[in-house]
Amino acid sequence: MELVIDRWIHVLAGVTWIGLLYYFNFIQVPGLGKAKADGTAAGITKHIAPNALLWFRMAAAVTWLTGAVYLERGSFGMHAAFTLSGAAAPIGIGAWMGTIMLFNVWVLIWPNQKKVLGLVEASDEDKAKAARTAFLASRTNTMLSIPMLFFMISGTPAHTMGVFG
Repeated sequence: MELVIDRWIHVLAGVTWIGLLYYFNFIQVPGLGKAKADGTAAGITKHIAPNALLWFRMAAAVTWLTGAVYLERGSFGMHAAFTLSGAAAPIGIGAWMGTIMLFNVWVLIWPNQKKVLGLVEASDEDKAKAARTAFLASRTNTMLSIPMLFFMISGTPAHTMGVFG
């Protein structure tokens, strides 16, 4: 039962994480360009972006942690998944992609977004560089999200896919 609960928390956190990733890449970034043109971007960058980024970071952390617990307690073991051993190789590839995405969130996207949003001091030149770095890391995560989901689902044993697993 614990494994089923962990899996559902993992899925819900993952939906939140990927949903926000797609929101940022397909809605907010293009919308901010238009909002800057008409002078309304401040509301988004002051009120929406920091809160959305908090949910984004927390969803990433919960997704990764519950995924690690699932791997450790499940059919494969974390070691087999992360060393891409035998039947654990497909889910392990997904886990590695998720790990890269988590790294991007916490090491590249968030520290740079703090500069862009003015949460930490930065020159205009530093803000421009930070925006580009965060943008590229976010787009990398968007590109990794589809194969990551494919490998994680294809590597999951059929008996653990159901609610009553």
